[in-house]
Formats: sequence, structure tokens, C-alpha cells
Amino acid sequence: MNFLSGFEKIVRRDEPLAMHTWFQLGGPAEYFAEPETTDQLVALVRRCAEHQVPVRMLGGGSNLLVGDAGVPGVAIRLSAPEFEKIRVEPPRIVAGGGAKTGRVVTTAVHSGLAGLEGLVAIPGTLGGALHGNAGTQSTNIGQWTTSATVITTAGEVCRRDRDDLHFEYRRSSLDDLVILQATLELEQDDPQELSRRLQKQWILRKAAQPMGHQCAGCVFKNPRGMRAGELIEQAGLKGTRIGGAIVSDRHANFIVAEPECTANDVLRLIDLVRGQVSDRLGVDLELELEIW
Repeated sequence: MNFLSGFEKIVRRDEPLAMHTWFQLGGPAEYFAEPETTDQLVALVRRCAEHQVPVRMLGGGSNLLVGDAGVPGVAIRLSAPEFEKIRVEPPRIVAGGGAKTGRVVTTAVHSGLAGLEGLVAIPGTLGGALHGNAGTQSTNIGQWTTSATVITTAGEVCRRDRDDLHFEYRRSSLDDLVILQATLELEQDDPQELSRRLQKQWILRKAAQPMGHQCAGCVFKNPRGMRAGELIEQAGLKGTRIGGAIVSDRHANFIVAEPECTANDVLRLIDLVRGQVSDRLGVDLELELEIW
């Protein structure tokens, strides 16, 4: 760990990544870092850039599959309180990239700020949600985002204003290494009415997803005008299994990992589903899941 001299207190070697993902699969990170301050984070990124060591950002792990062999370089998780702060400045919310998306949503609702309640059941961190423009059929987080503070791969801290931001379905121009903080501009509304809408959205989304105790992940983006889950179901693939990986019976766009599952089982099942949907329905599915 010579090139990481001085960072020993925040860096661990050979950290199992399975425990940090929803699938609970995959091998270790060569190095795993949890900085406590922005200064530490910036210094770590710059050190890695100087030594040409690859750096990956780990959010909530809900949209990530780690390969069985693990990953080289440094994986960084923004788990310290400094990166999880949420501040309300009506009609705006300013939140750290490490803040849980659900906490940002509920904070907005309790503060009488509308716009995010449709995202209540979307897991992960705000940084991950912004990077992939998380959303539903009716809303996405990008439409409410007015600025973001980021760190580049070279360790430079920059501000991205609204004119610099571009959001599309499940992607955004926020492809910098780290999203440190973002400002969301919302609409003022009655907190009680917002709470009712939030509860309704929560019930609807949870009823359609795999059971909470299952290790699972959403896999494909919805093609334009279609839903990936419905296409997979039309192809007759609900319940299809390879090893310990199964296409969910509750929502076909989720793959459930049984206790004996490996990351390779999931990858093989993904390939099978894509091939069958393409052959039977003529639609090429694009991955939403990130694979390390």
C-alpha cells in the first residue's frame, strides 16, 4: 500500500464488495476507502491519479454487479456524515452525494416540497441517482436538479450549473468521478397531501418488486415506449434459472440471487434473457445494471 501512504486509516485491503451490493455477490476490491472529509477524498483521488491507479465510486450498490474475481484499484464509498448532509432552503434542497435517495425524498415531503415523491422507493445514493438520472414513468431526478459540485478523475473540484447539465432516460452529463453535492429546486405544496402521495407510491412500487428479503437487482432499461419487464414476460422467461440466478416471478426485469448464486450465474442469465428477447420479439435490451 506504499502509494497510499498516509491514508491507512481510511483504506482497507481486499475488502469483500458483496456486502456492499444488493445482489450480495462478487469478489473483493483491491483497496476500499471510506474518506471522512472532502479534503481527504480530494487528496486520495489526486494520489490515485498521480499513480495511475483506477478509482471506482460505490454508492448504495443497488444497481451494481461485481464480478466474482473482484476489481483492481481503489473503490471509494461516501459513507461519512459529511457526505450525507441534507439542508432545506425552500424551495430548494441541498444534499450530499452520499445521502440516501429515500432520505432526500422524505425530507422534501416533510418540508412541503413537491416533485420527488414519485422516487420514494428508488434505492441508492443521491450521487448514483444523478449519475443515472433515476426516475419513474412520470418523473426523474434530473428535471429538478439545478447545480452539482463534482470531483474529476484528476482530483479537481468543479461546479456544474443548470446550463452544463443534460439529463436523458437513465443517463446524465454528470459523468465525473464523484458527485459531491447537488441542489434540487422543487415546488411548495401541502405536506399532508405530499405524504399521502408518497405512501401510495411506496405501496405500488413495493408490491411490484421482489420481496425485501431477496438479493435482487433491476437489470435492463425500458426501451422507448415499452417496458423491459413486460417484454421479458412476453418472451416466457419469468422464473428462468441459471445456477442460483432466477428471473423474478414478481417483476421480470429483476434477477434474484439465491444463496448458491455467483456473479457469473447472473451474467449468463442476462445474456440468455437478452438473446431470447431479441430472437422472439426483435427488441435489443440495454443494460441498466452496472457491471464491475
